[in-house]
Amino acid sequence: MRNLPQGTVTLLFTDMEGSTHLLQQLGDHYAAVLAECRRLLRTAFEQWNGHEVDTQGDAFFVVFARATDAISAAVTAQHALATQAFSQGVTVRARMGLHTGEPQRSSEGYVGLDVHLAARIMSSAHGGQVVLSQTTYDLVVHNLPDGVSLRDLGEHRLKDLQHSHRLFQLVIADLPADFPPLKTLDLHPNNLPVQPTPLIGREQEVAAIEQLLRQEDVRLLTLTGPGGMGKTRLGLQVAAELSDLFPGGVFFVDLSALRDPRLVVPTIAQTLGLSEGGGQPLLERLKAWLDMEQVLLLLDNFEQVTSAALEMAALLAACPQIKVMVTSREVLHVRAEREFAVPPLALPELPHPSRLPDLVALSQYAAVALFIQRAQAVKPDFELTVANARAVAEVCIRLDGLPLAIELAAARMKVLSPQALLARLDQRLAILTSGARDVPARQQTLRNTIAWSYNLLDQEEQRLFRRLSVFVGGCTLEAAEAICSALDNDTDGAGQVLDRVASLIDKSLLQQTEKEEPRFMMLETIREYGLEALSASGEIEATRQAHADYYLRLSEEAEPELGGPEQIAWLERLERERDNLRAALHWFLEDERSELSREMALRLGAALERFWVIRGQRSEGRTELSRALARSEGVAAPVRAKALLAAARLAFVQGDYDQGEALAQESLALFRQSGDTRGIALSLDRLGVAAWRRGNFAKARSLMDEDLSLFKEVGDKVRVAWSLFTLALLESKQGEYARARVLLEESLAMHKEVGNKRGMAASLSQLAGVLLVSQGDQAQAQALLEEGLALNREVDDKEGMAASLGLSAWFALSKGDAAMARSQAEESIALYREMGHREGTAESLCFLARAVALQGEYMAARALFEESLAIAREVGDKELIATGLEGLASVVAVQGEPARAARLWGAAEALREVIGAPLPPIDRADYDRSVTAACIELGEKDFAAAWTEGRSSVSQVT
Repeated sequence: MRNLPQGTVTLLFTDMEGSTHLLQQLGDHYAAVLAECRRLLRTAFEQWNGHEVDTQGDAFFVVFARATDAISAAVTAQHALATQAFSQGVTVRARMGLHTGEPQRSSEGYVGLDVHLAARIMSSAHGGQVVLSQTTYDLVVHNLPDGVSLRDLGEHRLKDLQHSHRLFQLVIADLPADFPPLKTLDLHPNNLPVQPTPLIGREQEVAAIEQLLRQEDVRLLTLTGPGGMGKTRLGLQVAAELSDLFPGGVFFVDLSALRDPRLVVPTIAQTLGLSEGGGQPLLERLKAWLDMEQVLLLLDNFEQVTSAALEMAALLAACPQIKVMVTSREVLHVRAEREFAVPPLALPELPHPSRLPDLVALSQYAAVALFIQRAQAVKPDFELTVANARAVAEVCIRLDGLPLAIELAAARMKVLSPQALLARLDQRLAILTSGARDVPARQQTLRNTIAWSYNLLDQEEQRLFRRLSVFVGGCTLEAAEAICSALDNDTDGAGQVLDRVASLIDKSLLQQTEKEEPRFMMLETIREYGLEALSASGEIEATRQAHADYYLRLSEEAEPELGGPEQIAWLERLERERDNLRAALHWFLEDERSELSREMALRLGAALERFWVIRGQRSEGRTELSRALARSEGVAAPVRAKALLAAARLAFVQGDYDQGEALAQESLALFRQSGDTRGIALSLDRLGVAAWRRGNFAKARSLMDEDLSLFKEVGDKVRVAWSLFTLALLESKQGEYARARVLLEESLAMHKEVGNKRGMAASLSQLAGVLLVSQGDQAQAQALLEEGLALNREVDDKEGMAASLGLSAWFALSKGDAAMARSQAEESIALYREMGHREGTAESLCFLARAVALQGEYMAARALFEESLAIAREVGDKELIATGLEGLASVVAVQGEPARAARLWGAAEALREVIGAPLPPIDRADYDRSVTAACIELGEKDFAAAWTEGRSSVSQVT
């Protein structure tokens, strides 16, 4: 080992592909094949001046002083293996990975991140493939052996969960050059977050957990331990390592912000991209979605929602291919569970004070290695030396090898020496020994360690730290400044808050994320300590009130913007604050003593209505508004009436028209009681739309006429314009195009009068459609449509653009221009998806499907209709489901499946009857043509039987 090269070296890792399979195949003959393989590899490595560092079974670790020698050795070795006639006629292939760096020498070879990276590169390759890093590529690209070239494989995330690496492949003449995709995190679906630093020292734990999860009978594995033990990071690493075993994907589900067990299933579903649908319980939808899927779920911070364990057990029982790994401070106590207690990091045993382990050996203990890494993050020139080694080791030992405690201590290296740190730490730990006796000793130590770090803050930093703990899922600087200003009655302290936030980041009590729009977060363990300190200070109620007040203001500021040109930005902002919004709403709901809090709960719920609708969080919204309404006694009638309207809309979009109408009627009664004419009109408008969706057009027209008159009475020209627009849509749906045209022209004029370009665009687009259908005036219709779309683009109204493009697609379809329809529908879908608008996406998918079908691509059209149906089911829009079923039926009929088409049409008809939403008259002609053709092909009797069968299956299709 003393002859190993130092400084910059190239590391080569290699192992045999399918060695276990070969062993099973060859039995006693395997040893001879392995020996011959090792001889060939050693010969190649020695020929090119390689130094063998380690050999285990069929795997080699070799280093080269020159990168070009390493490349030549790999080429020579691959040629030798490819041309060798192995006994028993088997083929032996080796995968190889190369990386150039400056690994640290140790008594056993090399250690450090460069070694780790080289091994990772090798493990991503396939047998016969040689993969190298960007560093090695840069050194050899202009000096390659004859017949050898390099292929850029692009950026890849290796299974260390760090940033991506650019990888390259050696292309060797006369040898295979085409291989499957690299076995990296990019191969299968995952949402594993990038980690800023590599996992330190958990090799044994990773291997043990992997072994457990590979066992068929281990379906639920809980990683237990106190806060700060590193359970999350360990779970992420295992999930990455095992990603190849789960072709359905590995998914990280963060439960740290939850306190309500009822939100666990929705959070899992949201992580998987599965939205709510119809009346089917979300757990049942999740079971259906995961059935027979090979998926690994990593549920993080489960200790706060342990009563949801029964739902997880039910999920495992229903989905035989999935596995669940949980991190928790306590076991779940279900039969399927296996527990793995996460131990502290490995610690050195210090001998006599006059003697210390070798510095390199000492630095390889995981606890010490973590301390060094985190110390160098705040003090780049920090090194482990003879002078400070004992102090560093003792700090790690005193902190019981707890990762979080070590990180907090190492952050002090910016201002303290290890010896000074040890002195302070020893003193603090001696004092802070009165933790609860019914928690593990290490948890007491961690609490004391955080308390020690907290006590080193000055008084103002401590106060800010306590206040920031009220935020769930982090906060912006603006939010932090707002609650501090509210609590201190001071609007001039923004700069001081910024300085103190920066100080807390330096001291590892706060983390900064999202560099473009900085967000500040606490580790959950630290946040819990902060909340305890906040409570002990007597400030918790005032701070939670200031927090809730801020998010109420934010929501009410966002409410009008969610229908404007900045819609997407505001949706994303509210999405980032989802957990804080929940916390604010829960505070208002929990504050039983205050009538003002009851009012604020209703205001917040009403302001979030559109956010909940667009983002598909209808069930949560309905639940929270129901809770707020249930305790709204004494609240001002206008506030309660507005909340009732919001609750009504949430019910309507889930197809619950009975409940929605009841809520809207109650709202109407309150507005009438208080003489609020505008509120009366708003309630009538919502009731009118509900009647329309039920197919009661006469009632809808009557209600809408009434709300239009009331808006005119109060002089609300904006609402008058929109009421005219809605009435026009109603008339158009019934084929009353002349009346629709007059209403749209009035709406357009009113929108122009008030300068509402978004309304002008909507009126122009719909007017174009009416002119096309009623008069066949393609030229004028096209001009109006283009004018409307231009206005949408001018005000950057993405929702309006998406709707106009959808209408434009329908316009193109009516002219038989499938190419134009396809282009417009695709652009519409892209915009709807950008804003997370599920219904809009589903509707435009139907337009795209019709265009694709018109071009004769029936398989593609079928897939698009099915995708539209899936979304419609997720969001529970029954009318969209009916539309999708009808579109799918028209395609399968053309594909020669008239019986299935009849069943789909029958189900759609029954569904429309259930929800009271008949087929729009404008769609009747095309529908009748398709139905008639399928009936003729199948025969009237069989067609009727299939149709009846479809009608009876309506509950299954929703």
